Amino acid sequence: MKQEKHTVKKEFIALMAILMSLVALTIDAMLPALSQIGESLQVANSNDNQLIITSVFLGMAVGLIFYGPLSDAYGRKKIIYLGIAIFILGNLLSIFSSSFFVMLVGRVLQGFGVASCRVVSLAMIRDQFEGPQMGKVMSLIMMFFIMVPALAPSVGQGILLFSQWRAIFVLILLFGIISLIWLHFRQQETLVPQKRIPLSLTSLKSGAAETLKHPVSRRYMFASGIIFGAFVGYLSTAQQILQHQYQLGDLFSLYFGALALAIGLSSFTNSKLVMRFNMAKLCHGALIVLTISALGFYFYIEYLGEQPTLAALMVYLAVTFFSIGILFGNLNTLALQPLGHIAGIATSVISSVQTFISVLIGGIIGQLYGASVVPLVLGFFFCSLTTLVLIHRIKKAAEI
Repeated sequence: MKQEKHTVKKEFIALMAILMSLVALTIDAMLPALSQIGESLQVANSNDNQLIITSVFLGMAVGLIFYGPLSDAYGRKKIIYLGIAIFILGNLLSIFSSSFFVMLVGRVLQGFGVASCRVVSLAMIRDQFEGPQMGKVMSLIMMFFIMVPALAPSVGQGILLFSQWRAIFVLILLFGIISLIWLHFRQQETLVPQKRIPLSLTSLKSGAAETLKHPVSRRYMFASGIIFGAFVGYLSTAQQILQHQYQLGDLFSLYFGALALAIGLSSFTNSKLVMRFNMAKLCHGALIVLTISALGFYFYIEYLGEQPTLAALMVYLAVTFFSIGILFGNLNTLALQPLGHIAGIATSVISSVQTFISVLIGGIIGQLYGASVVPLVLGFFFCSLTTLVLIHRIKKAAEI
């Protein structure tokens, strides 16, 4: 029986990682194809190709508002079914798109649909775990999850060798269908009927108000949104920086994947550290490293008077993403921890606000790109410094 429970837990972690990875696959598999899509759909400004990425986050930000409350009322699995159905529709629109506008509509729908996997998966995890144990589970999920962004660009690049960019959307579509089948047949509902909250305007307003007014959750929510904004800025510009500015060509996916593995290694490390050290202190330390490394790298670029070498950039980004890996799981856990009794709506509100903030910040960083890594480096500096101040204020308030 003990062995059976252990196996079930491992399968649960794997399934949650797969569901969450739909977001990463939807974004990262498309990165090598951005230029090809732009040319095919006659996009004039190359920076506008970034909208193929940020439009997914925009759809997610809207979708995240709805799925949590719906899952609190009707159960987790049914709402993921609904979201993946919308995700499939968005994929079909993108596959058959003949204009950039239709492509973006399809991408927004993909983001809107896949938001269910992100928010409801978090609620399912919170249904069964809390505190450091939840932090450990989240870190293990991130460790498996990160293999998708590590491999997805290579998969997308491989598809482009034999077919056109539309075939990448077909792959993403099949991945969504497989995830749906796995969820249906292998995962039990985690929210029992007696714990469900009837859907009403009053419950929505009270749950949202409680989430937004809770001083700890609110600050961690803003903190994670700000620092994730810098990461969205990286995702928006990674193809332009690595594939074009540094002329990596088809090798882009390998370098991108190597950097993604830094987050995976960090998440694995965090899964061990979080059982021994305070999550807030881990976040504080990671943010100090992020802030100092970004400022130091900026001064290094100014000293050079030119763009850094690829090797120097990779070292800086590896340090940055290792720190980011510490923050991802911990900040979400800290924001949600006080609100376990309304996990669905709290996850919706927290994730939605985070994503809106990150889309805004990431979009600004992306549009500032002009064949220089300086906007990205300064983006990480200001975002990490602001987040560090927020975390420090939370720590001081807790000590009073």
